[in-house]
Amino acid sequence: MRPNRILLSSALVVVALVIQVSVLSRLHLPGAVPDLLLLTVLGLAMVYGHVGGALVGFGAGLLADIAPPADHAAGRYALVLCVIGYLAGLIKPETGKVKSATGPMAVVVAAAIGSTLLYAGVGALVGDTAARHVGLGGLLLTAAVYDLLLAPFVVPGIMWLARRAENDPLADSGSAAKNTDISSGWLSSGTGLSIGGRRGALGSLKAKARTRTTRVGRIKGVKRL
Repeated sequence: MRPNRILLSSALVVVALVIQVSVLSRLHLPGAVPDLLLLTVLGLAMVYGHVGGALVGFGAGLLADIAPPADHAAGRYALVLCVIGYLAGLIKPETGKVKSATGPMAVVVAAAIGSTLLYAGVGALVGDTAARHVGLGGLLLTAAVYDLLLAPFVVPGIMWLARRAENDPLADSGSAAKNTDISSGWLSSGTGLSIGGRRGALGSLKAKARTRTTRVGRIKGVKRL
């Protein structure tokens, strides 16, 4: 991943995890807890694509696994968010912008239900049967409702920040410096022309003008004769 993606993703994941642990988990809502971390991963995945979404999801899940008051095996939520981030990144628009809210909202509902099922399934494999005592049906319903209500306030902002970081003119300065000077890149930004290209164009125009002048002189010389 690019450095700007890593910095932005790390900051957003840490903020989301702090808010979820210190605020959302203490609301004592019936059923599931609103998953702000999941929504953050979804917003980043729908801009970064499936590879970036999987990496962000794995890192976010691993951080949630080791952050107190975690009471499950480390790597369990990392696996869940890695899969969810990968699948969400597969529907990334070509331009990185979403024209309608219907698609992202459907992704949020599917991710809330899928992450709950996957988390419960992995727990069943390692001997954790807490989901059976709470009631899996109630968890699925409340997780989908809570995340859907929270998504309009989180996902668009996350995607906007990710797109803004992607459009940073200094993001690819390292690779651009191999071919052209940074100053010439800034001067030619927005035009699609490089400084060398402009000089070449001016030189060709002068050469054409000289050629035309020479031709006119020859024609006049022939007429005089």
